[in-house]
Amino acid sequence: MSNTNKAPKQILFAHSGGRQGLPGEGSFGLVFSLRLQLSSEYDIQYPIISDPEAPTYKMWKKLFSTEFKKIKQPIILIGHSLGSSMLLKYLSEESPKIEISGLFLVATPLWGKNGWDVDDFVLQQNFEAELKHITQVYFYHCQNDAIVPFTHLNFYKMKFPHSTVRVLNGTDHAFSNGLPELVADIKALEK
Repeated sequence: MSNTNKAPKQILFAHSGGRQGLPGEGSFGLVFSLRLQLSSEYDIQYPIISDPEAPTYKMWKKLFSTEFKKIKQPIILIGHSLGSSMLLKYLSEESPKIEISGLFLVATPLWGKNGWDVDDFVLQQNFEAELKHITQVYFYHCQNDAIVPFTHLNFYKMKFPHSTVRVLNGTDHAFSNGLPELVADIKALEK
């Protein structure tokens, strides 16, 4: 007999760049799919920064600071595209006092001299040293991602040698129809 009064596991989802909140926009389809596949056992929070079409790190920092204050149990963090890199930046620079069950990063861009040139989003040197307490780190990236080059994944594989890396076939970036590998990994995390 299952305990129906058990609190759902918390997930905070950091969205991609661009418009959000409607079908066909940003991370909407991926979040919608996750909610369907993970059911009521998981409470997925999908907050949106103040101007997702002109994002700044300051907007992300404000959003994460607000959301992390609400966390009362170990949390699962999912980042999609820009949201992935902003999670890494925030976690490594701000060191929030939260317990993280797993960090799941989908199509994560690299910023700076070896990636895309946006100074505001660049990670600090040796940022990964600040994230050693997160033992469950997963990356998902299509070999022919139409937006974020596959070569960006190589940087993260080097920085997180003990992470789980899911190399996916195809060109998908938005994963509007879902990402079964992500769902399976989240479910396996709790076993």
